[in-house]
Amino acid sequence: MMLAQELTSDPKMSNHARGLWGYTGIGPSGRALTVQSTGTGAPSAAIVLEDLFDLGVRRAIRIGTCQALDADLELGTLIVVESAAARDGVSRSLGVGDEVFPDPALLAELSDVGRVEKTASSDMHVSGTTERDGLLHPEGPVATDLQSAALMAIGQKLGVAVAVLLIVSEIASEERISDDALELAAKRAGHAALDVLST
Repeated sequence: MMLAQELTSDPKMSNHARGLWGYTGIGPSGRALTVQSTGTGAPSAAIVLEDLFDLGVRRAIRIGTCQALDADLELGTLIVVESAAARDGVSRSLGVGDEVFPDPALLAELSDVGRVEKTASSDMHVSGTTERDGLLHPEGPVATDLQSAALMAIGQKLGVAVAVLLIVSEIASEERISDDALELAAKRAGHAALDVLST
């Protein structure tokens, strides 16, 4: 609801399927914009994107959080995902290969919003796990999350252009972002996504 209020005028609940709220309002360009919760994890996100596709959505930008793998990343950093290693069950079940890529046009439009980086998606948080250790190598992903690879993979399957903006919410020391800082970063990401989707 916070992003819907921030980015649109007069947002109204447009979806309550599966207990995940979605709001549609009018953006500054005069076009309708939907802000939709996708729940937690790849299966939930994939189902929600399929539902949105059935309702006519053809372009989507995910705004989510991630855990840093790169010790140089700071809390609140915005990451524009240039590829996501498919370590989650949904992406693997779709046979997308080892990496999934965003829509090239959306990626190009978002490229100056934050750090353009490789990430990884898995089925669980990886802090302190052997999977986290396996992701730590030169030229590897700088952060990990639960949904990005699946959303880009489902987008490719359906013909929905998908890109991803991630907010670093936990760093290598396991320090977490404050609620206020997360809200500010989400608003920055939301306005960036709005600028792209309004064109």
